[in-house]
Amino acid sequence: MGAGAMTAVLRQRRSWRWPLFALAAVCVFAAVGAYLTGPRPGGRMDPASTGPSGAHALVTLLRDRGVTIVVAANIADVETAARPGTLLLFAQTQRVTSDALLQRLAATPGDLLLVEPTSHARAALAPGVRSSAASVRSTEPNCALREANRAESVDFGPSNIFQAAPDQTVTSCYGGALVRYRDFDRTVTVVGSTDFMTNGGLLRAGNAALAMNLAGQHSRLVWYAPQRVEGESSSSTTIFGLIPDNVIWMVAQLWLAVLLFALWKGRRLGPLVAEELPVVVRASETVEGRGRLYRSRRARDRAAQALRAATLQRLLPRLGLSGKASAPAVVAAAAKRSGFHAESLRHNLFGPSPASDADLVQLARALDDIERQVTQR
Repeated sequence: MGAGAMTAVLRQRRSWRWPLFALAAVCVFAAVGAYLTGPRPGGRMDPASTGPSGAHALVTLLRDRGVTIVVAANIADVETAARPGTLLLFAQTQRVTSDALLQRLAATPGDLLLVEPTSHARAALAPGVRSSAASVRSTEPNCALREANRAESVDFGPSNIFQAAPDQTVTSCYGGALVRYRDFDRTVTVVGSTDFMTNGGLLRAGNAALAMNLAGQHSRLVWYAPQRVEGESSSSTTIFGLIPDNVIWMVAQLWLAVLLFALWKGRRLGPLVAEELPVVVRASETVEGRGRLYRSRRARDRAAQALRAATLQRLLPRLGLSGKASAPAVVAAAAKRSGFHAESLRHNLFGPSPASDADLVQLARALDDIERQVTQR
């Protein structure tokens, strides 16, 4: 290859280099974009979940507003992250049922935002309010709370209603769906619904404004929404951990019963049973069919081989020879017994294949004559 051809090849390679780099860059950006914008599954109020019941949208809005959010996976993380001047958002309260754990949450410093609490969690963390039998869905604030008045009308969805405990002064908004009171050095806010803070309900009415006003009261927010029961390991939630121990013994007994039933009903292999064939085929028809097959395929060599093999199979016992006898021994014994010339016998019994159909017919007649002569003498 000359210098000019080499230069042309190098230029061609360089011309393909940038399109390939551009294609690789597009693929990388597309993969990263798909990962960042793809749906992220999770439970209710999960800050990383983009599903309808997750809270990724609210967390993103709060961070864009400058709020530092610390996601706590357990109560130990809450105790580590909580400090004076912070806000603790506690949702999914049904996952924490132990009195000791609730007391640890109550002892953490900072303000508290309690979202749709159970009666057990409300009694431990917000003893200044009581639950009411009524419920509310969408209403105006009708209170002096600044966060509620800025949000105006809110669609809570089905929401619990709270009222003040005896000898307790509370600020009640939205007909009791949102209450706030002062408990010594901390402010406790209780909301009776979670729906308005989720991804699916954030855009209804003034939900986003109220959610950001309540969760963004301070520059630091500790988000605690447990996705499993606090104090239990993840292994206990597997399907094998939910199966009672007695079920294993029941399954073992069932398999034993099936095995015994199979042994009882199983049949042992006995001797072979001879059965009559449904159709009797005559030997002449078989020979005729095979002959027609050889003729259609012009297989004169195989036909001659079959004729010679059948003739030798009948001649050898009459000549007193075994099946392993050599060709010269067979020719000599047949010549002595029949009176034919040895060369003619060798040609007919062990010679080449016939060249035509007439030669094949002639060979069949010659073999028949040899067998007849040997048999008669």
